[in-house]
Amino acid sequence: METHFLHEDLLHREVRVLVVGCGGTGSVVIGGLPYIHQAMLVQGHPYGLRVTVMDGDTVSPFNCVRQPFSRSEIGLNKAIVLVSRINLFWGLNWIAIPLPLTAETLAASYAGNGGPALRPDIVIGCVDTRAARAIIAEGTASSSGVGYWLDIGNSASSGQFVLGEPRNARNRRSRTRLPTVAEVLPEIVDPALDDDDEPSCSAIEALERQECFVNTVLAHHALALLAQLFRHGRISRHGGFVDIAHSRAVPLSIDPRLWRRMGKRAGLSRPAIDGPSSVAGP
Repeated sequence: METHFLHEDLLHREVRVLVVGCGGTGSVVIGGLPYIHQAMLVQGHPYGLRVTVMDGDTVSPFNCVRQPFSRSEIGLNKAIVLVSRINLFWGLNWIAIPLPLTAETLAASYAGNGGPALRPDIVIGCVDTRAARAIIAEGTASSSGVGYWLDIGNSASSGQFVLGEPRNARNRRSRTRLPTVAEVLPEIVDPALDDDDEPSCSAIEALERQECFVNTVLAHHALALLAQLFRHGRISRHGGFVDIAHSRAVPLSIDPRLWRRMGKRAGLSRPAIDGPSSVAGP
């Protein structure tokens, strides 16, 4: 098992974070990031986090059952609601982008079209389709500035969180580059495998299809991993798999041999994951 060290430049300047998705998982992640920001400042980081949140959805009545929205917020954009709430409570100046995730909106946010360039160091994906993950995978690989992609996804009672370094100009090919979720679980970015079922508009149906706290548990595991990376400057695991139905959690170790085994099992060729020479649903 190997150790990954935080990119050194993130110790000395503002860390730009883009969160995509404000649903059951994203809303928990967004609510937890201010605690990481405050902890970084207390521990001597000069600037902490600057967070931007992207989501084009509006609050619906059944969101008020499973997600941290009130009935008075029905019809309002989720990103604006959550960011406004956080800014007011914490005295921050974080940013909301009330737009749906597309290749165009993601690229525009990177470039700063209509505003200052975001240039995220970390992209946190809290999306519920493989098609959306594919957009993030392509966007983080084509943007030379993205240092990390943290993906969080779940099924009815289990899920995974994976922190990776997209293969781009910033992250050079190396034996210990952290592979992204698209590399260790390639089926998770295959839009052809997406479920055609429409999201339920009934709170009862939503509760029957998914355990109440699966999103929260996955989000807290992912936040704890980020907090450890910034507190200690290093990690020996870069994700994990969680099954709340059986109270089990299995870490994803930083181990090139494990990555290659996972790649072979998925039918990938060896170059898909960096080597010396060279699975849960949404």
